[in-house]
Amino acid sequence: MKLIQLSDIHFGGENVEAVSAAGAWIRAAAPDLVVVAGDLTLDGKASEFDAAAAWLSALPRPLLVTPGNHDTPFVGPGELWERFTHPWRRFCDRFGDEDGAVWRGEGVTVTSLNTARAAQLRWNWSKGAVARNQMRRVVRELEAAPVGDLRVVVCHHPLMEVLGGPMTARVRGGVDAANRFVQAGADVILSGHIHLPFVTALPFGDGRTQAIGSGTLSQRERGAAPGFNVIEVEPGCVRVQALAYAGGDFTAWRSWAVDRRT
Repeated sequence: MKLIQLSDIHFGGENVEAVSAAGAWIRAAAPDLVVVAGDLTLDGKASEFDAAAAWLSALPRPLLVTPGNHDTPFVGPGELWERFTHPWRRFCDRFGDEDGAVWRGEGVTVTSLNTARAAQLRWNWSKGAVARNQMRRVVRELEAAPVGDLRVVVCHHPLMEVLGGPMTARVRGGVDAANRFVQAGADVILSGHIHLPFVTALPFGDGRTQAIGSGTLSQRERGAAPGFNVIEVEPGCVRVQALAYAGGDFTAWRSWAVDRRT
């Protein structure tokens, strides 16, 4: 099975050439699933959501989308009111529920959770959080997956800090959530937010649950060219290739191969 992992496209501040090339590349690749791990927009504007929806509508199906911290309004007259009263309305109108999407394919179960918040009791609202009810729901879905399935969780913020990453996520409840998801059998946790591809094992259980982050297709680069991940699922292995845009095409920036839990 082949999965495409995108995040942080930031329509309104996207890299126009890279986004166009990515669409063509993904359509030619004909993946089994496309996952978008949040931050589709730059400022959560309706026009940015319209651009994101138009671009995503041309990608292969099935498609699973979860929001990020930029996907709620916060810039311009009336936008804060929208943020506090209907923070995810624009997202939901175009992509469905903002939390709890589930997809099952042959040998793979994918579940998502929204780690972004419209407001928090701390200065930096861009950071993430996981609620107890979200943890319980994801655990139930992971435990209900058929035996032998690759069990995948999708969220915007890395649940734990990435060593050497260009920015922090500081997800409240993130470490507890990561531990609980590992115990429930999660094999892979996909995220975005830091705009830099990574693959790292979570320090719980047997150490085989992998946190995988994808880069950005925006102009807000943080150490890597615009790109996305290609994830290939094999019986005993998960292969991840981070692609980077340069010279009008995508080439391999870095690759990983990790053993699957048996």
